[in-house]
Amino acid sequence: MAPLSQYLITDRAAEIALARSAAPAAISDQATVLVLQSKGYVTASEGKNGFVCVVERSWMSPFDAPQFWNPKLRGPICFNPEAARSILPMTYKRTALVLAGQSREEIKKSIKDAFAAKQLPSLEPGAMSYMMSKQGYLDDQYGHWMSHLMFYTATNVDWGADQAGSPVMLNPQFHGAPEPINVLMIAAGKWSDGTASPSM
Repeated sequence: MAPLSQYLITDRAAEIALARSAAPAAISDQATVLVLQSKGYVTASEGKNGFVCVVERSWMSPFDAPQFWNPKLRGPICFNPEAARSILPMTYKRTALVLAGQSREEIKKSIKDAFAAKQLPSLEPGAMSYMMSKQGYLDDQYGHWMSHLMFYTATNVDWGADQAGSPVMLNPQFHGAPEPINVLMIAAGKWSDGTASPSM
């Protein structure tokens, strides 16, 4: 892990704007927005529609990803109410473990133990999120990558992801290792500001 200061955004307004850029303004303008501080995520703006927008950091990557500790990563994401209740707690948990100084392997074991002890909520049907920000930075190879939506399912549900001709892609973010969740992605075609987004 790099020094914590490298993961923080000193300009609070800039982090709020980046978080809101994850979804169209019709959604994000009325969403709750979180910002990362030295002791974890805090609410910067209370919303009205049940959505929660946040900028995730590199430790929300798959545990075997080379960019797991990359301080440059910024992943703006807006969770719908179902995901805010059942997926966002995983972000809180991983972040708390990171800030407690745990290693990558320790975090993975702690998450596995938390699910075994039912300390994290079960997945809610309909949980999804928007990742439509052209300002995000998802890895050193692809930069902001492409605008997409994410849908969360049990690990035995894949909607035909990654099959020939399927518009659905399987994100390796969780995939049961150890979170018992599949993350399915569909390209959105446009960024949150309405401009065209590249496709894979």
